[in-house]
Amino acid sequence: MSRRGTAKKKTAEFDPISCSRVVNMLVNHIEKKTKENPVSILRQAILRVTPRVGVKTRRGKNGKTYKVPVAIPLPQGILLAIRWLLEASRKRSGTSMTSQLSSELIDAASKKRGKAIRKKEETHKRAEASRSFAHFR
Repeated sequence: MSRRGTAKKKTAEFDPISCSRVVNMLVNHIEKKTKENPVSILRQAILRVTPRVGVKTRRGKNGKTYKVPVAIPLPQGILLAIRWLLEASRKRSGTSMTSQLSSELIDAASKKRGKAIRKKEETHKRAEASRSFAHFR
């Protein structure tokens, strides 16, 4: 039997802006690693991962399917960027989702590397390779 008593459970405080503990944990984790404004790092990471061009499948006159490069609107690109960042952070090794996501955001924002950046580059390469089918739009 312990004489010290039970340990109090440590809980993160609420973020004053979004009223969320998870956001506060993520912001604190990013701030510890980079010593910079975490909101600007988040914005920068999302903008660097946002794709400008994508590929859509179109059917030609003879029944063949072609991959046609299409410009992606900004809101849809941001949605894809957030989805790719979350997907890449889930595949990362780490103890918690907070550390995985903060590492992926820092890599995307400052070091221009990471799985999310690689996914964007692959998408742009696919669009560049299928540029000859652009007249099928």
